[in-house]
Amino acid sequence: MTAVKKYGVLLVNLGTPEAPTSTSVRAFLQAFLSDKRVIDISRLLWLPILYGIILPFRPKKVAANYKKIWLEGGSPLMVHSLNQQKKLQAHLEQSIAECSFKVELGMTYGKPSIPMGIESLKSWGADEIIVLPLYPQFSHTTTSAVADQLDKLSDNSSQHLTLINDYYQEPSYIQALAQSVEGKLPENSKLVMSFHGIPQRYVKQGDPYQQQCETTAQLLAKQLGLENDKWEMAYQSRVGREVWLKPYLDERMVELPRENVKDIVVMCPGFSADCLETLEEISMENRELFLHNGGKSFVYIDALNANQSHIKMMTTLIKSALNL
Repeated sequence: MTAVKKYGVLLVNLGTPEAPTSTSVRAFLQAFLSDKRVIDISRLLWLPILYGIILPFRPKKVAANYKKIWLEGGSPLMVHSLNQQKKLQAHLEQSIAECSFKVELGMTYGKPSIPMGIESLKSWGADEIIVLPLYPQFSHTTTSAVADQLDKLSDNSSQHLTLINDYYQEPSYIQALAQSVEGKLPENSKLVMSFHGIPQRYVKQGDPYQQQCETTAQLLAKQLGLENDKWEMAYQSRVGREVWLKPYLDERMVELPRENVKDIVVMCPGFSADCLETLEEISMENRELFLHNGGKSFVYIDALNANQSHIKMMTTLIKSALNL
């Protein structure tokens, strides 16, 4: 009798504080902002800023923002990620019954960690492991940070490991995004697609992130049948004084009402799960900014989270990576 093939899947996201407290936020920010993939300037310049200015003061403010969105089961990112893990496990078992699957969750920063997830899959006896970072658009600040950790875990074990680098133009991803918009975009509204920003310098150094974001936005607009004046894209979450990818979302929130765009629908196609940057920064801060400057209606469309169309897309990616 032929042995059943065992496939391990590691879903990866950025990570989250374990509690909406200054202590937990400080631990998370310390790990996140110490990564050279995220902040690539000289450690001699950066570490005094990180430990002398950011970590002593910023965690309190960030913790207060987390408290606004914290769920009974934990941070939204963790709650949605756990739901994704559970639903993907069930869908893989149902749709590929001839194989055995185990889905684990790993965070680049914090717990459960990537090493914990890989070790669990190896202990289970996975013949092959697929690592799926839930970043549709590749960036060295995100996907390469995952690859760095995987490289540190490499050994001579028998498991074959495959990293899915991106899926920014995957048809099932574009379709899932389009389905999330359907019925939520009034004729008089403009669709604003907001992506997380990165410094422009990173793109000039070869990071493909901006090009991939633009491709996603164009494919989605085409899928929805939107004319050019009915949609736009922008970048959010910039920090510091360095020039980041433009246009800046917060600036567009002020400018759009002046351009007689009073009704907008905002979505974040680069976020696979709702988190601080979508629920607090977008749905609260930028909503207030838009309405305060003359906007009339601001609608935020949830991230794909554990929607069935999102789970099916993940299954499609995994089957393709495994040649199933």
